[in-house]
Amino acid sequence: MKSIYQICISGAAKGSSVEEGKRLALQAGIAMAGANQTLLTGATIGLPNFAAEAYKQHGGRMSVGISPASSKVEHVLKYRLPTASYDTILYTGLHYVGRDALLINSSDAVISIGGRLGTLHEFTIAMETDTPIGFLQGAGGISNEIMDLLRIAGETKADNVVFSEDPKDLIEQLILILNQRNQKYLKIYS
Repeated sequence: MKSIYQICISGAAKGSSVEEGKRLALQAGIAMAGANQTLLTGATIGLPNFAAEAYKQHGGRMSVGISPASSKVEHVLKYRLPTASYDTILYTGLHYVGRDALLINSSDAVISIGGRLGTLHEFTIAMETDTPIGFLQGAGGISNEIMDLLRIAGETKADNVVFSEDPKDLIEQLILILNQRNQKYLKIYS
């Protein structure tokens, strides 16, 4: 029996880590489709959108965007965010800060690629809610600083934080953590 989880792909919408991480985001989307997991993103541009595009192009089962906007019109015209790679978008009206909290709390696990302040925010929410988070290395940005931030915060044993340069390996690590945590409930996730 294979478990199906809701896994968020988080990462830079803008900045240098978008160019550095584009190839990794595309590979992460393909790996998510291959793992038959449900994809969640912040329905934004940049790395999450590259991952969502690749996920859909490779037969991903269900992609869900969690938007900061209160409507599709606001999503497209005010925030200038994409819609094409999503099976459904939840328009929250919570702006970016509230959207981040809903996104992470709706995810069983998070894959983080590169990133800036918003990605750091999503990381801290994942840590506070004990949501497993994996950092796909090689895109620069905040992902390069996580080990130091964990040390500074006194989190010397963070069992729910994993690292890899390979998207498939990272997904496998996260699914392993989730399967162990949900051992009694795996039937619910199938």
